[in-house]
Amino acid sequence: MPEPTPEALRAAVARIAPRRIPALTQHLFEAATNAQQTQSLAPLRVFVHSWAVFVAIERHPERAARLRELELIADAGEQDPTPALAEIRAIREAAEAEAGL
Repeated sequence: MPEPTPEALRAAVARIAPRRIPALTQHLFEAATNAQQTQSLAPLRVFVHSWAVFVAIERHPERAARLRELELIADAGEQDPTPALAEIRAIREAAEAEAGL
């Protein structure tokens, strides 16, 4: 896992999911702007948390594919989403632990 800094997360995203760099850049810009306006580091902490979890998930292609599959199941509304949501939660919790969050 990369260090939990914007620079390290950007480098990791560039390696594993380069198509997401524009979203990361926009999120960082918004977080920095909000941090300045509110005089709080909370928006930057949310940015780091969000992208560290993303990296922790995406660096394992099988886990990332399963998460996308579960999200589709939950969004489709064709069946009880409870099992899918529980597995999504477990994937995210594992990613948070891997990221040291």
